Amino acid sequence: MAAVTELSRADELRAFGEVVAGCTKCALAGGRTQVVFGSGNPDSDLMFVGEAPGFHEDKQGVPFVGAAGKLLDQLLADIGLTRGDVYVANVLMCRPPGNRNPLPDEIEACEGHLWRQIELIQPRVVATLGNFATKLLSGKPTGITRVHGQEQEVTLGGRRVLLYPIFHPAAALYTPRMLEVLKSDFACLPELMGREVAPPKPVFVSRVAAEPAVQLGLF
Repeated sequence: MAAVTELSRADELRAFGEVVAGCTKCALAGGRTQVVFGSGNPDSDLMFVGEAPGFHEDKQGVPFVGAAGKLLDQLLADIGLTRGDVYVANVLMCRPPGNRNPLPDEIEACEGHLWRQIELIQPRVVATLGNFATKLLSGKPTGITRVHGQEQEVTLGGRRVLLYPIFHPAAALYTPRMLEVLKSDFACLPELMGREVAPPKPVFVSRVAAEPAVQLGLF
């Protein structure tokens, strides 16, 4: 009998996407056309995380296919990349009504889907687009205006990665001067992708510290 081979990363993502397609963890499931799972290169070193699907994404089932998506494609082209070179996902995988901001309970219900994608992709750099992705993945309340373009080492999916906050491309659609800021921040991505990130230092626990308190006569 032939040995059973491990599933490829693409196969695992596809299987997980099929599971997520039936998600009913929050009320957004009742108003969506379909779940908008991540898409792109499953072996990419660079992953983008946006906010939530909009009208066009909800209809097509692919993240960033509207006006902001076209700008994302342009920004990638400026640094020699295409959508096929990266992986793109969102904090929420269902469209909020009227494209409103994600609610805390919706983020809590959906974040496990994002963590699992990060775990499977194993990116070296995770570029967060906008406030919601930045706050969720950094674990800090600091807004995008203060931290954009400032990389930080974090542990995501069990690995050390560079988290790189960037303004959401939609910001440039409403504020044209923001386009130059976006271009400047995107220009740093190639160098970040080539940077080595040190693994977390192991934590050593002495035998005494590891002994149950009862055995040590503390209770």
